Amino acid sequence: MRLPILLPLLLIVAACGKGNDGIVSKAEVGSTEDDAESGQGRALEAGRALIGKRAPAALLRTIDGDSIDLASAYGHKPVYLKFWATWCIPCREQMPGFEADYEKYRDQILTVAVNTGFNDSEDAVRDYRKQHGLQMPIAIDDGTLGTALNLRVTPQHVVIGRNGRILYVGHAADDRLRQALADAIREPAAAASVAPSDGTPETAATASALDALAGVPLTGAIADGKPRVLVFFAPWCESYFATSRPAYAANCKRMREEVNALASAGGVHWFGISSGLWSSPKDLEDYRSSKAMSVPLYLDATGRLFRSFDVRDVPTAIVLDRRGRIVRRVGPRDGNLAAAIRLAEARS
Repeated sequence: MRLPILLPLLLIVAACGKGNDGIVSKAEVGSTEDDAESGQGRALEAGRALIGKRAPAALLRTIDGDSIDLASAYGHKPVYLKFWATWCIPCREQMPGFEADYEKYRDQILTVAVNTGFNDSEDAVRDYRKQHGLQMPIAIDDGTLGTALNLRVTPQHVVIGRNGRILYVGHAADDRLRQALADAIREPAAAASVAPSDGTPETAATASALDALAGVPLTGAIADGKPRVLVFFAPWCESYFATSRPAYAANCKRMREEVNALASAGGVHWFGISSGLWSSPKDLEDYRSSKAMSVPLYLDATGRLFRSFDVRDVPTAIVLDRRGRIVRRVGPRDGNLAAAIRLAEARS
């Protein structure tokens, strides 16, 4: 079964020049294979368009309240960013080595642990740091940096050379990562090179993509007067979290079952919007088939739709009335999506 032909509309191009079953077994734990479905394969593909490009300027705020200006390092010092999450099994496995790299290169490389902010919280990050005795700077991304650097997996390593250009993007803590760090250190000092803005407001680009989606605008009034429900999810939520975060998995299952039941009644425009993290068109196709999803599914590859609606946790449903006004957000633990839809239907 093929995904809807309109799926590519949500494969939005990023800025900057651009354990359990399922994902764990075939794509994460100990995987250094370069096949497309492995963690390394996905990261290498994500980085293909970035290598040699100018890195984004970003001002990061650490959980200790310090500011890290990446642009100020370009031209003087290499930068090593590791995207990670507290719930990520290979992140946990790699963390001792990452801490060792930080200690080893702290005078030569600006190293930052960038939490994805996806189904995570600052309290969880602080607890994780204490549990693992981490000393490196830790920042929590709001999605901006992840979008600019094509975040697709956790962990995802990004090595930026002294000249501000991206040298390497990968997933595994292997010889290629070691070589990239060594190459970055050997680079001579150079003039800073920072990716410029394309001048297009992200909100405008996002609205355009939303209004094109399936021919039904998600902003403004809609002729047929039907409410719209955007269900933000991840196809791996139920399987991956079943052991490590069972409450998360239960929330995803409950929302999926409620969506399928409500969709069968009609009267609502449904949009299942998948995170691009650890998700591909094939993953969505497998998910729709295995879970008998009755609503159209779309891949928000860059996370711009998640950011536009300020969604940081899955599952989250955004209910809009016939005029495109947000009526209610139904979060992972809220429940009663049916009541929110009835409220949207009642609004003039």
